[in-house]
This record gives sequence, structure tokens and C-alpha cells, in this order.
Amino acid sequence: MDNSFINNLSNLSVAERFMRYVQIDTQSDPNSVTFPSTAKQLNLSKVLLEELKAIGAQDVELDENGYVYATIPSNTTKDVPAICFCSHVDTSPDCSGTDVKPIVHSNYQGQDLVLPDDNAVVIRFAEHKDLADQIGNDIITASGTTLLGADDKAGVAEIMEAAKLLIEHPEIKHGDIKILFTPDEEIGRGVDFVNLERLGAKFAYTMDGEKAGTIEDETFSADAATITIHGVSVHPGFAKGKMQSAIKIASKIVDSLPTDRLSPESTSGKQGFVHPTGISGSVEKTTISFIVRDHDTANLEKHEAELEAVAKAVVAQYPGVTYTFDTKEQYRNMKEVLDQYPQIMEIGLEAIERAGMKAERRSIRGGTDGSRLSFMGLPCPNIFAGGHAFHGKMEWVSKQDMEKAVKTILHIATLWEEKA
Repeated sequence: MDNSFINNLSNLSVAERFMRYVQIDTQSDPNSVTFPSTAKQLNLSKVLLEELKAIGAQDVELDENGYVYATIPSNTTKDVPAICFCSHVDTSPDCSGTDVKPIVHSNYQGQDLVLPDDNAVVIRFAEHKDLADQIGNDIITASGTTLLGADDKAGVAEIMEAAKLLIEHPEIKHGDIKILFTPDEEIGRGVDFVNLERLGAKFAYTMDGEKAGTIEDETFSADAATITIHGVSVHPGFAKGKMQSAIKIASKIVDSLPTDRLSPESTSGKQGFVHPTGISGSVEKTTISFIVRDHDTANLEKHEAELEAVAKAVVAQYPGVTYTFDTKEQYRNMKEVLDQYPQIMEIGLEAIERAGMKAERRSIRGGTDGSRLSFMGLPCPNIFAGGHAFHGKMEWVSKQDMEKAVKTILHIATLWEEKA
């Protein structure tokens, strides 16, 4: 197919679709024991279910775990691998997602964006470097009291818009296109109960990245670590020479961590880190929770050994105090899997170029559903969705970048068919 057909598609409704979706509160909750972690995520999932049925998608289902599945059947005689596009419906627990008011700043000209419901929240041109690429575009923000939800409702809206266009334009040839919307990605549980046999895809792409034109094939490898301090509890009125407060000892362990390296504040690029995420407990027993990250999986063990050495050295100063140190695997660098299937990235990069952008391969200082899906047998890089400044009140996305993402999805679909 001539690239120009897809690139000349106009009157796309992805921005309007996105602004409808962000007004539905779907914040997930890391402290919940249910799945999904919040019932309100299903409010958007139910909307997507009905919209998929309305546009003519097949095998549409919202299952008991909150996953939305759908198929756009092949319209070619070629034997094309089934390709999935995936995004998550939940938003981050880090910032409120209640009563989001999306605002369009049309024909952006490089000015600082002062958000109307809290004038102290200012998206400054000097601090958000990617705004330099948005001159003349239409920027969508929240109003200053909530996050926007571009992570990842931009991806959800882009997949939905692309699905509608594939059904409306049978001249766009493709194999089976599978759609998957997941809950609870933001709290690391997004694919805990996904049914890959039900999905039926060979390869996948998450639409959950940032800058237009980027595709990511590398994530952190990730572990969780927990240090539990067992102190000596004595009535504080009679504690002299006896009490050993687990709270204070835990605080000293955190204070003993390196500050010029191995921390999120002091690292960038491919550098890993150890990061305390919480302390809870009492004089008798206190627990410190950590995340451990590195692009090189082998380095996790080194970082964890250094962390335990710090804990051991601190605890040794307190007679009668003991500690335990535990680690748990969270996810692994998806590049270890994706390098075995180079065609996935080659098609993703070519699709971005066909959509009129300079393609850029990136690594993520984080993880996606695609990290775990890759190791579950569904190789899955991450494509830009266009959002920026995730998880906070300064989050923004441009209408034009979302439209580019829609066209990238369409080009990926046609490229798999062409090369079959």
C-alpha cells in the first residue's frame, strides 16, 4: 500500500476520544489486595468494551479480572502472524485522577502554560525540553489539581482509533490484530492474570512510551528487597542501656546508603540504583522496602550484596539486634527476549519512519507490561504514546503526536502483512 494513504488520513478523533477517557477516574491502589486493585478501573474498561463492539471488532470480552480482549480479523490471504497492541487503563497512585479536566492549548507558541485551577502549577518551556517540538501543535493538559492520564490513556485512545480505522478502511491490508487493555500496570500487577492463550497473539507492542518517534526495546531488570530489623523493646521510662529501637536503626541504614551513586538522584542512562520506598514498624520490628534496578541483570546481585553489607555493618553496632534480608524478582530486561526476534523492532522502526518521523531506539529507566509479557512468551517492545511528565500535575500530550501514534499502529499492521 502507498504510505500516503495512511499518512493522509484526516479528521482523526483520537484527541476527543482521549479527553473522554481521562475524565474517568481509574487510579490503581498498591495497598489493595483485590484484582483489579480498584473497581473504578472497570468503568473505563466497560466503555472500551462497548465501543469495540460498536465499531465492529470481534471476540470482544471483558473478563473477570478486568482485561479487555478484542480481535480485528485478517483481511488478507497471506499467512500473517497475529499482532497485539496493548495499553493499560489505570493511572498512577502518585497523583489524583479524580475529576480530571482536560484543557486544549491550541496552536502552542512556546509560552509557559499556567494551569487555571492552580496557578502555582506552571509547565515551563525551559524545563520541558520536548515542548520545543510542539510549536503550532495543540497541547492537552489537566487543569492543575490532578494528573492528566496520558499514561496511558493516550495509548488506549490511539489503539481504539487505529482499530476503528482498520475496520473502516479494508484497503489497509493486515493479519489478525489483537487488542489488549490491562488494569494495574502502574502498581506492577498489569499482566498477573492475563490469558495469553485467549489473546492468541504471536508478537505485541505496548503503546506506553513518551516522545513521538521513539520505540523502546530495553527496560530495567528489577527486584524488590526487604530489610527487617528486630530491635529490643523496653518501656521508654526504663530504657537506658537496654532499648535498641528498630526504627532508629532502620533510619541509620537508609542514611548510610551512598548518595553520589547507586541512587535515583545520582544516576542516569544505563546506571542502576537502590531506592528505599518505605519504612514501617515499631521499636521492636521495622521493615524497610527497596526497589533495585539495573539494565544489566547480573548487576542486581551486586547491588543487593552492597545493600545487605550496609545493613549488616549498621546492625553490628547494636548488641542483641538482628535483621533479615529478602529479595523478590519483579521483572527482567525485555531486551534479553527481543534480541531473539529482530523483526519486531525492525518493523516498529520502519513504521515510525513511514509515519513521517525520525525513528529513535531507546531504553527505559523503568518497566512496562511488555517486560513481563516478553518473558511470558509474547515478545513486546514499547512504542511512543506521546505523553510527557507522567504521574504529576504537569503531564501533557499533543493532539498531533497522538495522531502520529495512530498512523504508526496502522503502518505496523501493514508492514507485517507486506513482509509475510
